[in-house]
Amino acid sequence: MKFIKLWVPVAAWAGGIFFFSSIPDLKSGLEYDFLLRKIAHITEYFVFTFLLYRAFSGSFKMNSLRLFMYPAVLALLYAVSDEIHQYFVLGRSCSIQDVLIDGIGIIGFCILIRIKKGCPCSIK
Repeated sequence: MKFIKLWVPVAAWAGGIFFFSSIPDLKSGLEYDFLLRKIAHITEYFVFTFLLYRAFSGSFKMNSLRLFMYPAVLALLYAVSDEIHQYFVLGRSCSIQDVLIDGIGIIGFCILIRIKKGCPCSIK
């Protein structure tokens, strides 16, 4: 039951990212559409990294460096796979810039955790 509570939100969030990436020519229609989409990238990967961190910390015993790195690396790999997926969606493109923007959300979460919990750089 603990596993389900920790990992189903990760899978659901990843599914949501995949779903929205599957929509051709996704646009909000608002004046600041470009900016809103980039903020959405940052936010969705901030939340995704949080969910991964929560799942890893509740599922595995690992040192703080690994607990810090595994969610970040997995989120980044998912961002790359998402851009590759978009390459095959009509009206979408594969953009390294979007992966970098996703990385802002990932790094933002990692910085927040580092501030909250202390430096995860010590290996115990």
